[in-house]
Amino acid sequence: MAQADIGSKRLIGLAPNAWVQWVTNIPNVVARNILDAEFQWLSRESDVLVKAYSPEHGEFLVLNELQSQYTSRMPRRMRAYAALAQEKYNLPVYPVLVNIFQPEDIVTIPTRYESNFMGLIARQDYRVINLWEVDVELAFGPSLKPLLPFVPILKGGSEESILVRAVTALRADEQLQELENLLGFFASSVFDIARVRQILRFDMAILQNSPLYQEMARENQQEGAFRVLSRQIQRRFGEIPVPTQAKLQGLNIQQLEELSDVILTVISLDEFISFIPSQNGNNSELA
Repeated sequence: MAQADIGSKRLIGLAPNAWVQWVTNIPNVVARNILDAEFQWLSRESDVLVKAYSPEHGEFLVLNELQSQYTSRMPRRMRAYAALAQEKYNLPVYPVLVNIFQPEDIVTIPTRYESNFMGLIARQDYRVINLWEVDVELAFGPSLKPLLPFVPILKGGSEESILVRAVTALRADEQLQELENLLGFFASSVFDIARVRQILRFDMAILQNSPLYQEMARENQQEGAFRVLSRQIQRRFGEIPVPTQAKLQGLNIQQLEELSDVILTVISLDEFISFIPSQNGNNSELA
């Protein structure tokens, strides 16, 4: 199988009209084109911005954020991305958060960002779609092709017969054959890897070059680094203050790893907090 550029833009581009109709619940909306979703300092392979049109709402943007694991950073991120998209294209924005893997812990996933600072309230609503709650039969419908690689993690998709149906559907369409490795990746989270390789032409080396896979890997590494650091802080100083936790959640992997070294040397929580980089990334102690 040839190497494929499997990104979320590619997935949604297979059936953009069906996708925007699904995520907006508007049956007569059409996708005009997929826009540039890079906002200067923000660039993520899991963001797809679609310019859409419906007779009732006119032109608007559908902001699709595909997130492998939900984190508490997402409401703030959805607020920022929606605002940036509206500013760049001067169109209303319909933000959608698609969560791929079900969290291990029980967590309530909010459908809005809301803050109140000195009496000034900021709020951003967005739609949440959790793939583990989506019925697997939807992926086998006549038009929603982008869901086929996710079949094993959809509701009712954890049966081998369903996996065979999915790979048969992909192989029957030349346009979809490149998605077989992505299907194999999600199947490997449900089935024995040896059995997955028997059923599919699953090549992890090819998949690892996929933008979507690389983005999910970065997200998982960042979340893992955040959890490790949080445990270190709790073991040394007890409960983490909410403002401190919010600052840590905005850091990248390198910053989190550097702070994991810092936590071993400081003598108080206040001293540790002084080492946390500001939002612009500048911090004299860590520089």
